[in-house]
Amino acid sequence: MSARAPLALTQGDPSGIGPEVTLKAWLARTPATRPYLVLGDPALFERQAQALGLDVPVARVTPATATQAFASALPVVALSSPVSGTPGKPDPADAAMTIEAIERGVALVHTGQACAIVTNPIAKDVLYGAGFKHPGHTEFLGELAERHYGGKVLPVMMLWSPALAVVPVTIHVALARAIADLTIDLIVETGRIVAADMRAKFGLAAPRLAIAGLNPHAGEGGAMGREDIDIVRPAVERLIAEGIDARGPLPPDTMFHAAARARYDAALCMYHDQALIPIKTLAFDSAVNLTLGLPFIRTSPDHGTAFDIAGKGQAQAASLLAALDLADLLATRAGKP
Repeated sequence: MSARAPLALTQGDPSGIGPEVTLKAWLARTPATRPYLVLGDPALFERQAQALGLDVPVARVTPATATQAFASALPVVALSSPVSGTPGKPDPADAAMTIEAIERGVALVHTGQACAIVTNPIAKDVLYGAGFKHPGHTEFLGELAERHYGGKVLPVMMLWSPALAVVPVTIHVALARAIADLTIDLIVETGRIVAADMRAKFGLAAPRLAIAGLNPHAGEGGAMGREDIDIVRPAVERLIAEGIDARGPLPPDTMFHAAARARYDAALCMYHDQALIPIKTLAFDSAVNLTLGLPFIRTSPDHGTAFDIAGKGQAQAASLLAALDLADLLATRAGKP
């Protein structure tokens, strides 16, 4: 096994499928797999491995000993407390540990003890009772970036796959609020971050951005609302003036077939489902949630906690494996051994 710096993988909601897919991902490791350490409850992984009949030894480690242990056992760095929830039955008492895992993962990357953070799925409604004040992982990671690295951060959610990369300009808000929050400045700032990170992270010299319209048919020249005329088009013009290859507003219903996708590297969409429906249709098992605009690398599987199948042995590790692979690739490109 490699001696490279490990990835930090959070356990996610311990009652969801995160622990199961983590165990299955370790079983699917190869000699080329970058080691990772899990931030979680070691006893949880031992119980799940036994219950699911998975031959996964669990090693209680420190960040410094995780890489050495990875070849023969799943290395788990214990959190402050054990978890109490069971598969499919989330316990609000576990929320603090779910949050702690994310905080410690970012801290490990900041101190150089890990090269990137990969996050298993969380259930935000479970966390709210523990004082979690963020709409989702993305926004919380932005706060942690500012806490550890300083400066103002605008975290940008990208869902990436070999078939399609999409970015929702507004993220975890109600549709009515998404429309109200949409501004020229927000689209421009998002486009800048996407273009910069696609150059830096993916090595694209001139990323091509397709900007979706907000309304059906990109507004039909104002017949279906003026947002595309008054907000989206001026944003595209500003991006072009800054030297970014941007085009739009484009009719959203014709942006995602194969011929259209060949003409751009990332699609900027105006709201959450406008972005996530096409990529989850095209690449449900291979898409990765990648946060742009951060001073560190973060990826995540493109699925939720799936409480309905947790503990039943049905969860597939494909998206987590893709997230681990992408984190490794981006860390290697960033010069992290």
